This record gives sequence, C-alpha cells and structure tokens, in this order.
Amino acid sequence: MSVGAVLKAKIAAQVVSVEPSATVLEIAEIISSRRIGAVLVLDDHGGVAGIVSERDVVKALAAHTDKVVTMRADDLMTHNVTTATAQTTIVEAMELMDHGYFRHLPVVNDGKVEGIISIRDLVKYRIMEHERDADDMKAYIGRMV
Repeated sequence: MSVGAVLKAKIAAQVVSVEPSATVLEIAEIISSRRIGAVLVLDDHGGVAGIVSERDVVKALAAHTDKVVTMRADDLMTHNVTTATAQTTIVEAMELMDHGYFRHLPVVNDGKVEGIISIRDLVKYRIMEHERDADDMKAYIGRMV
C-alpha cells in the first residue's frame, strides 16, 4: 500500500502550515489547540521550506529560555525536510521516519504539498489492513465450512 492511500483514509487531511515569520508562541498555540505534533513551514510557492515539531519547540524553550518568545519558525525549523510522494510505500515511509528519527512526513507532488502523515497514521493504517485481512480470512474459512 502507498502513502497516497493513507492520505485518503485520514479523517483530517488538512495540512496545517505557518509562514516562516510565525512566532514560537503562535506555533505552540497551533500545535496545542489542534492536537498535532508538527506544522509545516511553507515557502512563497506553497512548497515545504521547513517543519517545526513539538520537539523543536521544547528544545528551543530549553536552549533559549530568555529569548524563545522572540524566535520565529525559520529560527528553529528543520530546513532540509525529508518528503514522500503519494506513490511511496508505507514500508518505505516508515523506514524514512525510523532512519531520520522523526514522526512526521510531508507528502509532496511536483513541489506542492499534498498532505502530511505521521507515524501514528501509518501504524493505524497498517492495523486496519491487518484487521481487514483477518476478516477476509474468517469469511473465506466460513464459506468452506
């Protein structure tokens, strides 16, 4: 299965993003109120300029306690963001996340953001697949009896 299938199955497929000038406090409010783990930072063309995770906010608070309120997204975002496409397999996406030690993966097509998936989305989708397979097997065995 592909990342595109995971995006289609997501209930809330809206991409939450900020501009590079967004303050850390604005980002913290968005992450908290939306109950999400990261926001994308988009460039002027709608492409991924960076990503700010809740971990980034906590690290900034710990390292820059006195000036964290004046920091912006472009001060603490990850700049070289690993991305996937809708055709990326779930296994490939999980390997990217595991190798890079991150939990959110933007999905991009021709430089434009299509969505973002989390490790939780991938695990949830895999569980649904296994449950569907088990139900199919039960139905098949039931027909044979």
